[in-house]
Formats: sequence, structure tokens, C-alpha cells
Amino acid sequence: MELPSDEEDGTFTNISLADDSEHLSRKRSSEVERAHSTMMNADMDAVEAENQVELEEKTRLINQVLELQHTLEDLSARVDAVKEENLKLKSENQVLGQYIENLMSASSVFQTTDTKSKRK
Repeated sequence: MELPSDEEDGTFTNISLADDSEHLSRKRSSEVERAHSTMMNADMDAVEAENQVELEEKTRLINQVLELQHTLEDLSARVDAVKEENLKLKSENQVLGQYIENLMSASSVFQTTDTKSKRK
């Protein structure tokens, strides 16, 4: 292998390969660091996206639970109103039943005939 020579004085010029290898090593190290940083950023972005999806899902579920609670409260209030109306109607039925009984007992048309007393 021939080394380059300086034509003026006939001496050889040494080219250091160490500088090139050190430069290449730094360059590769820098590229590796950039790739690692990019991967870490991508991982962090993925984690943030996953956290965002989980947060949205939790928010959706909380809203759904709140809506169901309101629906349950509405249904419970409706059941209470129906129970109250039912009690009122039962009471009215009892009053009407008693009134009809009183009318029937006061009327001669609805009086029962005693068959035993007629036979004697």
C-alpha cells in the first residue's frame, strides 16, 4: 500500500484513521441517541394516547351512570306517585261501596225476602 507523498520535499504525509473512526463513532452514537429518543417519544405518545382513550372511556361511563341514576330517580318518583294514586282510589272505592250498601239497605227493592217466615 502506498502512502501519499508530498512532492516538494519527498516526505510522506500521514493521515490519521483514528480521527475518522472517532468521528464515525460519534456520528453513530448520535444517530443511536436520536433513534432512541424517537422511540421513547413514540412510546410516550402511545402511552399518552392510551391514557386519553382510558380517560374518555371513564368519562363516558361516568356520564352513563349519572344518566341511569337520574332515570332511576324518575322511575322511583313515578312509582311513589302511582302508589299514592292507588291508595286514593282504594279509599274512594271503599267509600262508594259503603254508599251503595247503604242505598241498597234503605231501598225496599233490594231488601231480602225471608222465605222461612212466610211458610209458617
